[in-house]
Amino acid sequence: MGIGVSLILIAVGAILTWAVNATVSGLDINTVGVILMIVGAIGLVLSLMFWSSWGGVGGGARRRTTVVDDAPPPGY
Repeated sequence: MGIGVSLILIAVGAILTWAVNATVSGLDINTVGVILMIVGAIGLVLSLMFWSSWGGVGGGARRRTTVVDDAPPPGY
């Protein structure tokens, strides 16, 4: 889940929790809104934690290259 999807989930959850006054039989809209906000917040935190490995700033994760030289040491 990316940052954009996380922000959308948080926004939809906030709308359902605080802006909708409808009642639905067998479903608590406020609870659904809180669940969406929690899932969105967790997704946002995870997205920010793994931002550098997904590309993030700089256009991609930098890789380190190790060169192994199999030549014998001098004087051997």
